[in-house]
Amino acid sequence: QVQIVESGGGSVQPGGSLRLSCTVSGPTLAYYAIGWFRQAPGKERTGIASISGRDGSTWYSDSMRGRFTISKDNAENTVYLQMNNLKVEDTGVYYCATQEPSPKRLGQPRMTDFSSWGQGTRVTVSS
Repeated sequence: QVQIVESGGGSVQPGGSLRLSCTVSGPTLAYYAIGWFRQAPGKERTGIASISGRDGSTWYSDSMRGRFTISKDNAENTVYLQMNNLKVEDTGVYYCATQEPSPKRLGQPRMTDFSSWGQGTRVTVSS
């Protein structure tokens, strides 16, 4: 059974940076697409970034492109989300999830396509 553990959340000021980690136990990351989702206070959980297990290609939502970078370390079975120039509206709980098998083409991650989820890590951006 796949287990996912996220870490790296915290409190930062606007303009600051955080790096979230998502460690997946089980089959190699090459088998999955990994998606990052964010649930802002009072809002639905939405997909913000994903990375392919097939070829390492990536997808970002428009509001994250240029500020966030998703990457993975196959040897460590860990996916990272580097978040720079954080804004107040980035506040929320960030979740990592697996999609199996990794699709041929990435699009906006949809919750229904992802089967295993972590517990989430909280990010607070405030001055």
